[in-house]
Amino acid sequence: MVRIKRGNVARKFRKKILDFAKGFSGKHSKLFRVANQKVFHALLYSYRGRKERKRFFRRLWITRIGIATKFYGISYSKFINYIKKDKILLNRKMLSHLAVFDPIGWENLIESFSDKT
Repeated sequence: MVRIKRGNVARKFRKKILDFAKGFSGKHSKLFRVANQKVFHALLYSYRGRKERKRFFRRLWITRIGIATKFYGISYSKFINYIKKDKILLNRKMLSHLAVFDPIGWENLIESFSDKT
């Protein structure tokens, strides 16, 4: 049988892994074995991070809405209940942007609910 040394294929694979590890510090970007482990974990963390980012932003929007409603003496849960009952089709992201960047519009929205209570 002919001996196969995998020269080009192995080199391409190692180079690809080391290119992935370009920004890592020290040995983690220079040595293949260490870089291979770090790249593997980095890819796992990036997958998980994409899911966590969605959770984080939803939590942030809810916090902002809660703070903005507390200022007018309404709890977050009551505010969301009013929004649902009136069939206002704004999601939490839009509501938080309204609370942060458009205080006059936010105040008008809150006032429309306080008339009903």
